[in-house]
Amino acid sequence: MEVILNKDVEKIGKAGSVVQVKEGFARNFLFPHNLAKPATSGSLKRLEQEKQIKSAQSAKVKEELLAVKDRLAGLSLTISALAQDDQNLYGSISAQDICAALKEEGFSIDKNIIDLAEPIKSLGIYEIQIKLHPEITAKLKLWVVKK
Repeated sequence: MEVILNKDVEKIGKAGSVVQVKEGFARNFLFPHNLAKPATSGSLKRLEQEKQIKSAQSAKVKEELLAVKDRLAGLSLTISALAQDDQNLYGSISAQDICAALKEEGFSIDKNIIDLAEPIKSLGIYEIQIKLHPEITAKLKLWVVKK
């Protein structure tokens, strides 16, 4: 029996995919738990339309994120911090500090998408990666200077 999955089902498939399952499994488990619906001609057409709408929306979001990536690539961000004589900071620069500095520049970026392996603990120039989308990564030049 062919069904369209409403949600991801482990070892069966992802949401929105058409899969072949045994009739008893579909009737006794998938349908009662609202994990799938029968694959009729009407539901297959609806699924195709939804996929087209999602791909159009995804393309639009990618375009917007590419524009943000270009703006970030041209940006050189400077953060001043208290430092010792040997170029080590008293504290550290974290993703949250970078997020706050970006907010001052007019970008609203979540701290969780800033890719820092570990906090910055010394003065210098750093290249920070920001994962805007699974396929789009922006690079930002960060200058850490003495206050």
